[in-house]
Amino acid sequence: MAKWFATFSRRASDFAGHYLAFVVAVGFVLVWAVSGPFFGFSETWQLVINTSTTIITFLMVFLVQSTQNRDSAAMHIKLDEIIAALKETNDRVLDAEDETEEELDAEKRHYEAMSHPGQVPAGDG
Repeated sequence: MAKWFATFSRRASDFAGHYLAFVVAVGFVLVWAVSGPFFGFSETWQLVINTSTTIITFLMVFLVQSTQNRDSAAMHIKLDEIIAALKETNDRVLDAEDETEEELDAEKRHYEAMSHPGQVPAGDG
C-alpha cells in the first residue's frame, strides 16, 4: 500500500503542478460561473464550488506533503553521502534536520563566523 501511495502521490503532485491542471481548474471555475444565471445563483450552485474546492484542497494537502517529505528525505540522503565522502567535513551536521531551531541558529552562526574570520558572531560576545 505504501509503494502504491508513493507512486500515486508523486504522479498526482506532478499533474497538479502542470500547467494543464491550472487550465482545467480555470475551465471548471468558468463553467461554474457561466452556469450561475441558469441556476439562479442558488445556494446549491454556490455549494457545488465550495464543496468541490474544499475536497480538492483537503486531499491535495496530503499529496503535496507526502511528495515533499519524500523529496526532503532523498535530498538529506544525497547530502549525507556527500558529507560522508569528504574528509574535511564535520560529521556533526549529518543529523541537522533533527536539531531544534535554536541549535540550527547556533550552527548557522558558527558557519557564518567561519566564512568571515575575525568577526564575532551576533549574540556570542
